[in-house]
Amino acid sequence: MKLIIQIPCYNEAQTLGIALSALPRQVVGFDEVEWLVIDDGCSDDTVKVAEEYNVHHVVRHTHNQGLARAFMTGLDACLQLGADVIVNTDADNQYNAKDIPALTEPIVAGRADIVIGARPIESIEHFSLTKKVLQRLGSWVVRIASNTNIQDAPSGFRAISRLAAQRLVVFNDYTYTLETIIQAGQKNMAITCVPVSVNEDLRPSKLLKSIPSYIKRSMVTIFRIFVIYKPFRFFGTIGALLFGIGLLWGVRFIWFYFTGDGKGHVQSVILAGALLGMGFQTVLIAFIADLLAANRKLLEEIRYMQRANGQMVTNFKSRKVFTNG
Repeated sequence: MKLIIQIPCYNEAQTLGIALSALPRQVVGFDEVEWLVIDDGCSDDTVKVAEEYNVHHVVRHTHNQGLARAFMTGLDACLQLGADVIVNTDADNQYNAKDIPALTEPIVAGRADIVIGARPIESIEHFSLTKKVLQRLGSWVVRIASNTNIQDAPSGFRAISRLAAQRLVVFNDYTYTLETIIQAGQKNMAITCVPVSVNEDLRPSKLLKSIPSYIKRSMVTIFRIFVIYKPFRFFGTIGALLFGIGLLWGVRFIWFYFTGDGKGHVQSVILAGALLGMGFQTVLIAFIADLLAANRKLLEEIRYMQRANGQMVTNFKSRKVFTNG
């Protein structure tokens, strides 16, 4: 079996060497272990550092495309290179590389398709209270949307089987962590988590540029998750709420009308009619969104079949692959 450890990078020259020096060259259960670095449009010496540490493969974006795109580029490259299992980790050495065997063991044993490394969030000192709260909120949303029991959904330290990697598609440009777990749950993949340890903080998070920005992006991500993966529940709940309020307002007017006090409550009829109409239209949107979601799933299945049959065409206009030795 072949394991490829991938590291998405954007200007990580200062910390990449530390992360690479901790990576294993041999892992129990695998005949081959290779490293792959995704250069997401770096303008520093990230690639030079990778070459100094004899990284087997470097995948380059001609410009910065974001963490989610870098992650998917890495998966595509690993699949083309024949990986049976892919481990994703960070270039800032946040995750302890000694936990990689524990991360891959459930996949090697055939118990899981995806394994998430669950960090001890509450005991991580360099995580702010806001970040800890949003981490818990994100994990809760993912558990609801995916019907899984992953305790640390935002963790990027994860092992992915070849079959699972072929089925994953990320729509979000900001982060891949939440969306991939939801897809795994909806596609009935076996997904689990194992406790992992973390290293000291070497640099500020690039996703957490400021607390307001992080909150805004996190809320937008969570909102999009529900719209994309639970469209009928999302729009249906809103529609039912609007329709229910309109119905109650209409009953209120009828009560006043039959008790002889209807003249002073004409506004209630207008408001009730507007709410009923809005509710009905939103429920219709829920059905349309559900049909679109079903169509998306069919397209994802076609994409998976193409990947499995080796028919995917790689766009090398935006990235190049360099293999050492």
